[in-house]
Amino acid sequence: MRVLLIAEACNPEMVSVPLEGWSHSRAIARLVDAHLVTQVRNRDAIVRAGLIEGKDFTVIDSEPVARRAYQIAGMVRGGAGKGWTVVSGLSALAYPFFEHLLWKQFGRRIKSGEFDVVHRLIPLSPTTPSFLSGWCRRAGVPFLLGPLNGGVPWPRDFDSTRRQENEWLSYVRDAYKLLPGYHATRRNAAAILIGSSETWRQMPRCYHRRCIYVPENAIDPARFTKRRTRRTSKPVRAAFVGRLVPLKGADMLIEAAAPLLRDGSLTLELIGDGPQMADLRELARRESVQHAATFAGWVNHTELQDRLIDADLFTFPSIREFGGAVVLEAMAVGLVPIVMNYGGPGELVTEQTGFRIPMGTRREIIKRLRALLTRLVEDPRQIDAKSQPAILRARGQFTWDAKAAQTVLAYEWVLGRLEKPCFGMPLPDFPAGAATHVDGGTAVS
Repeated sequence: MRVLLIAEACNPEMVSVPLEGWSHSRAIARLVDAHLVTQVRNRDAIVRAGLIEGKDFTVIDSEPVARRAYQIAGMVRGGAGKGWTVVSGLSALAYPFFEHLLWKQFGRRIKSGEFDVVHRLIPLSPTTPSFLSGWCRRAGVPFLLGPLNGGVPWPRDFDSTRRQENEWLSYVRDAYKLLPGYHATRRNAAAILIGSSETWRQMPRCYHRRCIYVPENAIDPARFTKRRTRRTSKPVRAAFVGRLVPLKGADMLIEAAAPLLRDGSLTLELIGDGPQMADLRELARRESVQHAATFAGWVNHTELQDRLIDADLFTFPSIREFGGAVVLEAMAVGLVPIVMNYGGPGELVTEQTGFRIPMGTRREIIKRLRALLTRLVEDPRQIDAKSQPAILRARGQFTWDAKAAQTVLAYEWVLGRLEKPCFGMPLPDFPAGAATHVDGGTAVS
């Protein structure tokens, strides 16, 4: 099978979406004959990773438009790390130029049948239309989109946090459905990979028959080779990893854990940096927990596992998380996650592998989190009982190779070689390598 993989953001030396584009595309390339198309800014890192330009990948120089969109986003987003809907919206306006240049270079080859499938992996955002989907359909080549993910609604009790994050564009986010190309993109796609239940709910029902649930995030086992080996004992060790911004909930975590931090039954390491750092340090001082709550600052992604394996719990009360890759990374080394039962993390974590806190007001979340932490400190065996299942779920069902295998089954479906696959939404807990039938399709891990 010959596949043209399109990942505008794709970089092995970065994190977040560019690393997803790289990891997913390389895993797919291990299963099919794939040629990668990406943006020129990724060229040097991809060459350093061993790929050969022209043979393995092609770059598109859309910088004249992309650079300008990024500069405008920087001026209106209100600070680094804020206003992500603004960045996404402006990127969506710049993306058609990338596809225009791509079609000029690959259109003839696509129309000649050189590729069996064209798959746009990145962008992930459902707000970004693809005119390439129509061009491919007219050429008679199946076009796949996704996994699409994003648009988790802001919890109604955190409107002030939304304003702190300068997410003013999120108030009118659904307006993207009025953009030119929104419906055409979905009509022309042979299949749409859906990365979350929320994205499924946002998708008009008339397109559901084309949708396949494939979670957005996965892990690279080669990056997370170590495992937690300790048995939980007092003080129970908790860790947090993430940008120190209001939506990640680190302040709620410190407040919830404060009584346990003060009495020595719990320790907390906060890994990450961001504009909230000074405020969090002051909060720790006011709560008199400086001795038990430490701030590690930014830690290189390649060194993260070395910090995590010494902990017991991964405490991550983020109130609006699309994917939650860091949750899988913590699970992969044996930490038991505590997450909000909302957005991406609520789909990654199950009753067997961690703890999910119902969404509520700030006060309710702190109360629920404190009660859970107190219960776990009093009976640490509950943590150890979920550690191994967490490892098995992350390493069995959420590797890039597992995700690539699911993606290739979608290719086989659009080519008419097998029935539509269905993996469950969210993915159920069953042993790695098992297969079952769900709603008439095949669910695999």
